[in-house]
Amino acid sequence: MNKFKKVGLTALAGSLVVTSAVAGEMSVSGGASIGLKNTSKTATGKSWTMGNQLTFSGSGELDNGMNVSLSFVLDQADDSTTGLANSPFDSHSVTVSSDSLGSLVFSGEGGSSASSAIDTTAAGDLWDNGSGFGTPASAEAGNNSMLYTLPSLMDDLTIKAGYSPGSAGGPSATSFSLGFTGVEGLTVDFGVGDTETVQTEAEQTVIKASYAFGSFTISASNNEYDYSDSTQNDEETSSYQIAYTVSDDLSISYGSETRDTATKTVDEEAEAINVSYTTGGVTISATQYEFTGKNNTNTESSTGGDVERWALSATFAF
Repeated sequence: MNKFKKVGLTALAGSLVVTSAVAGEMSVSGGASIGLKNTSKTATGKSWTMGNQLTFSGSGELDNGMNVSLSFVLDQADDSTTGLANSPFDSHSVTVSSDSLGSLVFSGEGGSSASSAIDTTAAGDLWDNGSGFGTPASAEAGNNSMLYTLPSLMDDLTIKAGYSPGSAGGPSATSFSLGFTGVEGLTVDFGVGDTETVQTEAEQTVIKASYAFGSFTISASNNEYDYSDSTQNDEETSSYQIAYTVSDDLSISYGSETRDTATKTVDEEAEAINVSYTTGGVTISATQYEFTGKNNTNTESSTGGDVERWALSATFAF
């Protein structure tokens, strides 16, 4: 009996050695930043911020030539899906790719559909800067989703397709997008995606373009979200930005966003002007925001009307 036990332990030890031998190595990346912001109509007023996100990543090539990579993000209090207060766990994904088969990303959490991957507004999502504005709707994605990038069919053309399995009695959601960079200085993206949540089925259509010439870059985007149920409020978010590069160190930009919600007579609008200066590995940025029509009303109150914010930040590269 002891001989059999010894053989079994030896086999187990051997299997553990094999398992550890094929384990990949992970690296950690992150950044250091300090910020100060002040937003009107808030109890906190001025407040400090700092960067606290770390990304663990690793990759390797298999014997068959395929590449596999893993990404896992730690970001304190960013993730509420675990139900744990101040949970540090955030987006995580596995990517399998090859030149002939393309790239497949499986996201356990924090993934994007083919259309939502490009729906950041041309101005850079000004709504997500302390205004209290509503979040523009996106096609279904996030947890338990897949995003496939086809292998190159022609130069300067990128085709992607997304899939999110159905749940709670709803069908699976699909999406696709096209990206074109065949003209010097020009980038154009177009995407369509579904939301198949029961009783809130909808379709998202996104188009986005930017053109760089000389020291100027002009960008524009439009995001439409249409419900199949007429009782829901369709919405459209349009945006543009003009950026000017003064020098290798200094840049200035102006951006605008408008969120138009059906049945609402007042649109939510945002404007921002930003100045950014880089010297010796430090980037100093100053931004002035102005928001109007919060909660689709021009009536001034703690929950509606106009909101202002200024923000300063320093980001360190090392």
